[in-house]
Formats: sequence, C-alpha cells, structure tokens
Amino acid sequence: MELSTRAVHVCNEPFPEGSWPLSVPLVQSSAFAFDSAAELARAMADPDGRYVYSRRGNPTVRALEQTLAGLERGEGAIAFASGMGAISGVLLALLRPGDRVVAQRCLYGGTHAVLADLAERYGIEVVRISGDDLAEFEAAAVHPATRLLVLETLANPTGQVPDLPGLLASARTLGVTSLVDNSLASPALCRPLELGADIVVHSTTKYLSGHSDVLGGAAVFADDELRRRVWPRTVELGACADPFAAWLTLRGIPTLPLRMREHCANAAALAELLAARPGVTAVHYPWRADHPSYGTARKVLAGGGGLLSFELAGGRDAGRAFIERVRIAKLALSLGGVETLVAHPASTSHRELDADALAAAGIAPGLVRMSVGIESVEDLGADIEQALT
Repeated sequence: MELSTRAVHVCNEPFPEGSWPLSVPLVQSSAFAFDSAAELARAMADPDGRYVYSRRGNPTVRALEQTLAGLERGEGAIAFASGMGAISGVLLALLRPGDRVVAQRCLYGGTHAVLADLAERYGIEVVRISGDDLAEFEAAAVHPATRLLVLETLANPTGQVPDLPGLLASARTLGVTSLVDNSLASPALCRPLELGADIVVHSTTKYLSGHSDVLGGAAVFADDELRRRVWPRTVELGACADPFAAWLTLRGIPTLPLRMREHCANAAALAELLAARPGVTAVHYPWRADHPSYGTARKVLAGGGGLLSFELAGGRDAGRAFIERVRIAKLALSLGGVETLVAHPASTSHRELDADALAAAGIAPGLVRMSVGIESVEDLGADIEQALT
C-alpha cells in the first residue's frame, strides 16, 4: 500500500469478540494482572509478549511501534519518551568502552552532546565526517573498533542531505551498524531503511505527531534481532513512551502525508521569495538548485522538507529583529508543527558560541531558522515581507 493509505490505517489490536474500535484505545494502566506466576515470568522476557508493566510494554504504545515499523518498512520498533531518549537508548545499548563511532559533522546538538559525554565517560572515540565524501567515511571506518555510523537525513539548520545510499552501502560492507535520524524528513519524504540503514530514529514530537502537543521518540529496526538486543537496555533506562503521548502521536500520523505536502510546498515557495529579497544574502533549502546537497536531495527525498534557513546582511542584530517582528510566525525552538516557527540560533540556541565557533557550525550571525507550517503561503509571505521591511 502507498504511505498515505498505511498512515491512515494505523495498527490496532483486535478485541476478543473479533471487532475493534477504529480509533486506537488509550490504555493508561501502569500494570496488568496474571493468573499464574509462570505466565508472568515468560511475559517479562518477551518484548512482544503479554503486557506486564507499561515500562516494558503497553497496548497503545505497541500500536504506535507497529505503525511506525510499517511506515518505515522495518521489522520492529521501540517507542521512547523523547527523541533524545531514543538516541541515547540506542547508543548506550550498542556501544562499549573503546568503541569508535563515525558521526556526521552536522548533527543535532543533543546528539553531539551525548556522543561527547560517551567519549569523556567511557573512552568511546568519535570521528567526525562531512557526510558527502565516501572515501572520507571509509578511511575513518576501516578500524577494528568501529561499531556505529550516525547520520541525519536532513541536517538542522543547514538542510544538508548526506550521501545516504553510498554511506549506508559502505557501512554494511564494512560490518558497521548504521543509525539515521529521520525526524526532519519523516517517512513521507524518506525511508532510510529502504536505502540500507540498520536503525532509524525519530523525535515523534516533530512531524509525526505534528501538532506541538507531544514529547516522544522512537527507534525503528531493519532487523528484529537488533531490536531485541536494544530493548532490555531501554527497559532498564526507563526511557519508555507514555501511553497518552503514544495515543496523541497515533492521532497525528494519519494526516502526515497531507501535512508534509503543505510543509514542503510552503517552504519551497518561501525559499524563492526570500532568495529574491534584498538584504537576504543566502537561502538554505535542499530543493533549491544552489544548495550543495541539491543533487543528493533529489535522489533520496520526496520533497525538500518544511525547514529552511536564510542569512540576513545585517548580521546578529538583523536576525534578532526579524524574529521579533513576525506576527503569524511564532518565536519558538521546536519544529515540525502545523504552525510556522522562527528562531535565531546566534542569539538563542547557539548564543554561547563566539564567531569562530558559529562559523565552524555553519551558522552565520544573521542566520534565521524557519520551520514552515501549513498556513496560507500568501499570509506567510506577507508576514516575512513586513518583518524584513
């Protein structure tokens, strides 16, 4: 089935009498009763067995896991309390002291922070690569301690798209497990497991739920044995998904393909509008021919995504002024919701970095990040025009 059909028909467990509600029920219970101790013991050891305790499994959470596995074409999934819970849970389950991780240089700041912490605490070596150069990856990965390759489908805020087909194929040849953060693309635009990834992680807070009312994460696995290796550690960490958050995410998923079409169309139109404005010195959107990742993006993505960034000639002051002048767009640090959000990294999320550090991160002083929503593109364009003026 097409993704738009699979997104609508989310997974749902049948009721004993053979019928089931169209909407996945919210099972808020923290624990489940058994008739025998032996049955309870067996269930505790099986991630797909009977429900015991909601940290170990829950009907609503399992419906979300099965739905996400279906959307990403995976063999199984684990739902987490947040996107960072998913990333941390997978890393802690798979890595041991002395291992080497090859990581894309332009990753989410939280992922960088976890990798840096693992390097300091446990002696895990982290080697950074551009994500565009296959030879660079292979030089870093050909090492007996290399265990993991970490990539992002779409980098925030530059819109970089790494060479996923080449890197993932090479990782598989070298026996290196690959993890791809697909939060900014969602399964509507890219399914990295189909390109050869072993694990895909999501912040379900973003486009999957899509309404700025959920905190959640997930990891989807190409191989069920790998999922079963990771599952016990996630149970021990306690980073499990809350049933209500899972239920809200399941409510958002059926409209994911529709929302992503609007996000992409609006972002592409605004990127062109911004590129034509005096005072805008650069626009970063992977669906534009002048973007460094344009060729790769056209190969691996079904659309340019809903996130774009642009640089203003006035630098830090101009960026700060813009985010305070917009009226429809809201100043907030999240992304992926139906509403348009703006942020100025140099004065907010990256305010502690000096000019050299900002440049190394690819963030110009006047760079503005915009998570484009599904409002009228004419209204959004007018809002941008008045804020620039």
